[in-house]
Amino acid sequence: MKRGAAATLLALATAVSMADTPVPGQVVLSCEAVYMPARSTWVREVRFSLDERRIRGVEIDGVPVYSFTVYETLLLTALDNERIQLDTATLSWRSDFRGQATSEGRCERR
Repeated sequence: MKRGAAATLLALATAVSMADTPVPGQVVLSCEAVYMPARSTWVREVRFSLDERRIRGVEIDGVPVYSFTVYETLLLTALDNERIQLDTATLSWRSDFRGQATSEGRCERR
């Protein structure tokens, strides 16, 4: 297993053990992202499906993402025109809409 994938899996496994999740093998994060330049705040729900070795799937606001990449503690993906970066170690969210708008925020385990 790659070192980066192992670090992310460890961070998410810790989240599973610490969170009160109703479904085993899933981690749910609630991320409060502030979008600029509009300065609007959106709460985004991120759901990770896990097995004992890796992340099997990712959903954002109930929509499964087509693909994702794990690099150390970062999960990189896109949904529509939004490129999304989740840091599982610091529980933070960053995204941008192809340079037109950006967002940053913190996440909490649910």
